[in-house]
Amino acid sequence: MGVKFSTKLLKEFVLIAQTKNKSYLLKKTLAFFLLEWISFYKFAAHFENKKTMYAIVEIAGQQFKVEKDQQIFVHRLDSKEGEKVTFDNVLLIETGGKVKVGAPNVSGAKVTAKVLEHLKGDKVIVFKKKRRKGYRVKNGHRQYLTKIEIQKIDEKATVKKAVEKKEVKPKAKKATAKKTTAKKTTTKKTAAKKTIKKAE
Repeated sequence: MGVKFSTKLLKEFVLIAQTKNKSYLLKKTLAFFLLEWISFYKFAAHFENKKTMYAIVEIAGQQFKVEKDQQIFVHRLDSKEGEKVTFDNVLLIETGGKVKVGAPNVSGAKVTAKVLEHLKGDKVIVFKKKRRKGYRVKNGHRQYLTKIEIQKIDEKATVKKAVEKKEVKPKAKKATAKKTTAKKTTTKKTAAKKTIKKAE
């Protein structure tokens, strides 16, 4: 945009220098300036109003700043290609200028992603050497990676309420009551036997 702007201005100034009616061309260039600045500010305002939501998530031991429809490479995940994966360890969320920082996590927030493919990263050469010792070791390493696409960032995930089951406490009390009565009867019988032995 800046290059077009400068070339147009040069042409206008050349025309002003060549023609006799300079006042008309001056007005024209001023109008051109105004239109350019107005269109530029409209363009900038459009981007200011369009604030994207982002989150900082921990995925497989690494922290990523993610936005919707962004594709990132993470350490290898166990899920298959095409599956959806949710990450609950959200450390920060920013929506429309409002920032929520977790302590340590933002409660109820989650990020949903789709596994695109499993692949290996570029080769890294690991070369070790100790001088004057004849020690040289060369190894190569390719990291196992997973390419995922962020589909949704939820600030507050829907929590499913578990249906409370009716507790069966009265039956348990009856069973304990029967046991205690059984113990009492056995103590009476043993006491009666002892008294009989003493009488003999």
